[in-house]
Amino acid sequence: MSQSGPPVPPSPGAHFERRIPDGDTHERYVCGRCGHIHYSNPKIVVGSVVVHDGLILLCRRAIEPRKGLWTLPAGFLEEHETPEDGARREAREEACADIILDALLAVYTVPHISQVQLMYRATLAKPEFAAGSESLEVKLFAWEEIPWEELAFPSVKWALRHYRDSENVSLFAPFVNPGSKLR
Repeated sequence: MSQSGPPVPPSPGAHFERRIPDGDTHERYVCGRCGHIHYSNPKIVVGSVVVHDGLILLCRRAIEPRKGLWTLPAGFLEEHETPEDGARREAREEACADIILDALLAVYTVPHISQVQLMYRATLAKPEFAAGSESLEVKLFAWEEIPWEELAFPSVKWALRHYRDSENVSLFAPFVNPGSKLR
């Protein structure tokens, strides 16, 4: 039995071991005393491509990973939060911006870091924004001004390109990872 894997949160009196629970197909952390199974599941990231007057809102990251590079307002979904509320919260936290969601733009999977990313199309509710605590600066960019070589993550590029492909379309199926066999 492998002893490696994701960290287990401490529980008073728990004694976790890695094994395949009865009826399961994957190794999990299982409490040897009570049989509780600790599931370690992918993280959900929510964010949006926010547009105002044809310009795209980007945030320069003030935190790792990829500090100093540009990204979309996005982050981890919180427990008991809808993806839509999470996307709006992330825009408030990172860009001090209130946004109006238009449509689900894309669902990306990043298996090597166990993430599923839900990206929305959005507009600014009013033309006000500023750098939040996780951003060094926030700026509106024309398409030709986007700092493509300074974007923090591949999924930021995907979302921007998928936004561009859908910006004049009202109905569309959400995009997926480039190269995926689903599209």
